[in-house]
Amino acid sequence: MSDAGAPALAAVDWGTSSLRVWLLDAGGAVLAERRSGEGMQTARETGFSAVLERLLADLGAPAGLPAIVCGMAGARQGWVEAPYADVPCTLTEIFDRAVPVENAGRVVRIVPGLAQRDRASPDVIRGEETQIAGAVGGLGAGRHILCMPGTHSKWVEVEESRVLGFATWMTGELFNVLSTHSILAHSIGEAAKEAAAEKEAFRDGLSLGLEQADRLTSLLFGIRAGTLLHGLRPAAAAARLSGLLMGAEIAGAKRRYLGAGGSVALVASGVLADLYRDALTLAGLGVGTVDADEAVRAGLVRAARVNGFLPGSS
Repeated sequence: MSDAGAPALAAVDWGTSSLRVWLLDAGGAVLAERRSGEGMQTARETGFSAVLERLLADLGAPAGLPAIVCGMAGARQGWVEAPYADVPCTLTEIFDRAVPVENAGRVVRIVPGLAQRDRASPDVIRGEETQIAGAVGGLGAGRHILCMPGTHSKWVEVEESRVLGFATWMTGELFNVLSTHSILAHSIGEAAKEAAAEKEAFRDGLSLGLEQADRLTSLLFGIRAGTLLHGLRPAAAAARLSGLLMGAEIAGAKRRYLGAGGSVALVASGVLADLYRDALTLAGLGVGTVDADEAVRAGLVRAARVNGFLPGSS
């Protein structure tokens, strides 16, 4: 943290189930931070303004401090809907469309998400657009492919700060659903959280997913068969499932965006960053890592500058 300046901005990343608030000075340095489980689902009941004001009071934020917000607070079910910006579009165009919140007790603007309206591959992003803006600032000129893993992994094509398109893979959600609500639950049981320790099983599944993504549903059932026929242990079954799904995601994204090879900017933190870095390398791709928390803060700073909340160019 830095105490070099006075608070100039509240930067807010409001997810479905969690919330992060930073106090930033005029240069974008972090002065204080709070994290909460009061995501959109909770805030809809208790009130978005009340939740934000309580956290800002805990941080000692001045009463007139402006707030820039990204994420699910701008969803249709959120605080105030911030309609999607259509791709292709520039990052500045996205932030120019930030929506003001009336009667919030302070100046608050919510960044819109992105929509891809192609009927063959419709898709949406909400929250990741701000991470994209923060990530590309350090990538230089030219075309870049971003991998943003999570419950719904996003792969994004950006050129010269212009978002050209993107695609979503439901890798994390599929892991949760298959490990708890499918026949594979009999093989995995309560061991899903132990998957990271089973590196050999994960790597085996990853290799199969990369090489035989067209057989994914067959390979998935092989986890159940492996339990019955070869004594595949629950933690190893969970790791194999994780590897298969991740491998199929990367194989599909590589085919769509990179062809035989190339480089990916991995926007991630913690265990996911480690898993995806290894997986992308195994897939023959170059990998540069951008910390996801730093990216969203940098993106919120960029949005604040576009909206005149902080000095400097965007």
